[in-house]
Amino acid sequence: MDMQRGEFDRILFFEHARKTSEATYAKNPLDADNLTRWGGALLELSQFQTIPDSKKMIQEAISKLEEALLVNPKKHDTLWCLGNALTSNAFLTPDQDEAKEYFEKSAVYYQQAVDEDPGNDLYCKSLEVVAKAPELHMEIHKHGLAEQTMGAAGPSTSSGSRVRS
Repeated sequence: MDMQRGEFDRILFFEHARKTSEATYAKNPLDADNLTRWGGALLELSQFQTIPDSKKMIQEAISKLEEALLVNPKKHDTLWCLGNALTSNAFLTPDQDEAKEYFEKSAVYYQQAVDEDPGNDLYCKSLEVVAKAPELHMEIHKHGLAEQTMGAAGPSTSSGSRVRS
């Protein structure tokens, strides 16, 4: 029961963050911090959706994060969050080759985040974990577990959160 309450609280928190970011964007579309918060909120909310809706929400998150990087290309938390979004997208992609492309892109963004903030253990761990992701992806899809596990398989976007692999 506590888990359900916790999930509900997370949904409320990230939905509020999404709406706040949307309103802030209307006032200042060049705020990279806001775009990063918006993309991160969308990525978190995607975990509570059906797979097709989750994929759409992840694509929207990727769009916001890429927009933030146009404003500030070296923003390490945005680079890391974009890596997470691409990793999440890869796990929701049944085709091995297509998923591999997403994992490779996410590794590039994780590496850039590490380059910008080399002392950040979370960024380093994310880079390490994404190297193992294609094998995990293959196992998940081989056993038909994708629909059961995808809601919680992607890493969290919150820099204070743990990385889930």
